[in-house]
Formats: sequence, C-alpha cells, structure tokens
Amino acid sequence: MPEQTVTLWRAFVPRWAHLPLSGEGAARFGGRWNPVGALTIYAARELSTAWAEYNQGFVQHPALIAQLELIGARLADLTASETLRSLGIGEDIHRCEWRDMVDKGLVPATHELRARLLAEDFHGVIYPSFMSPGGTCVALWRWNAEGAPRLEVVDPDGRLPISPASWL
Repeated sequence: MPEQTVTLWRAFVPRWAHLPLSGEGAARFGGRWNPVGALTIYAARELSTAWAEYNQGFVQHPALIAQLELIGARLADLTASETLRSLGIGEDIHRCEWRDMVDKGLVPATHELRARLLAEDFHGVIYPSFMSPGGTCVALWRWNAEGAPRLEVVDPDGRLPISPASWL
C-alpha cells in the first residue's frame, strides 16, 4: 500500500524563509502542542486556515506561505470523536488554556497528550483550528529523520532562499 501524502499549508515569518521546516520557532516559544525546547511544525490543511492561524485574528502581518507535502505520517486525528473516545479524552482538549497553564508553571493537558502519543509512536496530531472554524491544523513532532515521515516544501522553481543572505 502506498504511503499517504497529506498536503499542508504553512504561513510563517518571512525572515525564516530559508528554514521552512526547522520547527525552531515553536521550540523557542512553546505552543499548544509542544513545550519550550521541542521542535514542532504547525501547519494547516487549508490555505485559509494557515493564514488565520498565523495572524491569530489580529493585525495582518507579512507572511511567507508555503505548501508542504507530508508523506507517511501517523497522525492522531483529534477532530474525530472515535479517536477522542479511543484515547479516553474529551472535546475539552481543544479548549485547553495552555498559555495560562504554562504561565502558572503547570503542564497543559495538550502537552501531556503529546508525550503519551509520542510514546505510542504517533508523529503528530490533527486538531480543529481555533481561528478558522471548520478548518483543521496539524502539529508535527517528528519529521525527516530515520523512522519519521518525510516533510517537503513544494518549491518546483527553487524560489526559497537557501540562507538569510539570499534575501540580500
């Protein structure tokens, strides 16, 4: 059976155009599905959702939008009620106040679930967008290493810069 390919969209700060698959921004600041220090790629399954998530409903900031192809990932689909039931969690996981919990020195339920899913060999999760109702996002914890799925940027003409100096 061929490996499943999932098309994703990622909007990110243009300054990092030379590192579209690093996951370093999420590692630096932490996120809904990763603690500080854990490389994570956040992307969306719809272009409009990527844009909405990037801007978080605030001022429209300049962004680079890239199409990604994710190949062979094992993702826990948290938009499916049967997945939530099988994991023994409720829909309240989507309303986890992760920033507030981190600020209080607590471990958010989303970070606890991440650790559990990593131990069960999942590469990431599919979850509903908070900023784009009906949209879906992916948080990817493992990619482009041995035993991990492949994540590639769709750049057929080689337009992405290869270093920060490429913009000069």
